[in-house]
Amino acid sequence: MSDLYIGLISGTSMDAIDAALVKIGGGECRVVATHSQPISPEAMADLRQIVDHPDHVTLERLGQLDVALGRDFAAAATQLMQSGGLDRRDVRGIGSHGQTLFHAPRGTHPFTMQIADANIIAASTGVTTVADFRRRDVALGGQGAPLVPAFHEAVFASADEPRAACNIGGIANLTVMVPGQPLSGFDTGPGNTLMDAWTRLKRGHPHDDNGAWAASAEPDAALLAVLLDYDYFRSPAPKSTGAEEFNLGWIERRLDRIRKPLSPAEVQSTLCQLTAETIANALTGACPQSGGLYLCGGGAHNLALVERIQALLPTWRIEMTDALGIGVDWVEAAAFAWLASRTLAGLSGNDPAVTGARSATVLGGIYPA
Repeated sequence: MSDLYIGLISGTSMDAIDAALVKIGGGECRVVATHSQPISPEAMADLRQIVDHPDHVTLERLGQLDVALGRDFAAAATQLMQSGGLDRRDVRGIGSHGQTLFHAPRGTHPFTMQIADANIIAASTGVTTVADFRRRDVALGGQGAPLVPAFHEAVFASADEPRAACNIGGIANLTVMVPGQPLSGFDTGPGNTLMDAWTRLKRGHPHDDNGAWAASAEPDAALLAVLLDYDYFRSPAPKSTGAEEFNLGWIERRLDRIRKPLSPAEVQSTLCQLTAETIANALTGACPQSGGLYLCGGGAHNLALVERIQALLPTWRIEMTDALGIGVDWVEAAAFAWLASRTLAGLSGNDPAVTGARSATVLGGIYPA
């Protein structure tokens, strides 16, 4: 039986579908090959419309987008196999996180919604596909996210020092691994999503390259205080969030409370500082000791953000996950390859201490080739 798995994910930033071919087995979890594929322009436009205006979506368009993204995800997996000279029989399974449209794990009827039809992925690639990872955890009273801390512990933990892994995607999630203590992990709040939304609005670009725009101004203390004064940042774990909570409207409502004009660059700098401070505050609150903090995700490329995190955490050694063997752009895709391997082996994939679920459970649905 093959020990090769493919992980697929398009995160909150919705910039591309990341695909990682991972060798798993015998205590090994190694990324063998990678591929990143842009989401088709038509699907991207629909995604932005639905995420920004969820009350305007029609069932017809939602169904069509599910199919379109299923085809895009399948194409990413197929291209990864072709570039590696692999046959479908060489791959044991595909783990597809899909694209999150809405995440609401709290309330009367908690739910989470990811699309990218796994039937299409399995049929197009000829590889058994595991998808819909979050909802079983939600069914057991959990948040359904983040799911990557169990993977972080499996591949990044050390018996010699406290370590933390922080994936800075659209939303930032933190995993704290202290020898002899239970695993801790949760979403700290916005990663890139607010900075990206403001950059799209004011500059027409998808993101702030290397954080250069944020670095061109100083954060505004009054605005930062207003941004930090928000219940999510004070609430205890388990907790998770998404772009349905942190979005352009969230920024604009808080700007309305500031009684002085701010330049767009000052706002961007303040949003960058918000991400840095919420990550640093979460880490120091969860782990009074110091150790190694390993960054991954798109935010790891934001030099201004990384510098500010380091300034706020002077006793922590900050590195990229490359130092632990997985490149910053591929950790989450590798995690869903690993989660697929767990599901296909009949093993649990969630950690109740992280998500708040009543028990550990096998995650996802299996779509046979």
